[in-house]
Amino acid sequence: MILAKVEGAVVATKKNTKMTGHKFLLVRPLVIDATNATGFKPGTSTIVATDSLGAGEGEVVLIVQGSSARLAATDKDSPVDAVVIGIVDTVDIGKSIIYKAQ
Repeated sequence: MILAKVEGAVVATKKNTKMTGHKFLLVRPLVIDATNATGFKPGTSTIVATDSLGAGEGEVVLIVQGSSARLAATDKDSPVDAVVIGIVDTVDIGKSIIYKAQ
C-alpha cells in the first residue's frame, strides 16, 4: 500500500467501456522526510488512480497498485493499475502524529 495526497482529478470523456462511471484522481505518493521524521514530503512521481470512496483534493489516501488494484476494483477484469482503498484519518509514528485529517 502507498500513502498519497490527492492533487486533482483526471477527466476522460472517451475511455475503455469497463471504466465508464469511474472517477479518476491524480495522486502523489508521500514519503517520510528523512531530515524531519515528523512530516511527509511529496514524492517525485504522480499516479492516476480510480476512486469509489469519494476522496477529494488535498486528502491523504491509501492506494494499491498492480494485481492488488485489480482485486480491489469492482470488476476484476477492469483495466486498472491503481485504486484508492482508504481515506486516511491520521498517521502516527511512535508517539508523534505526523498527519491528521482536517
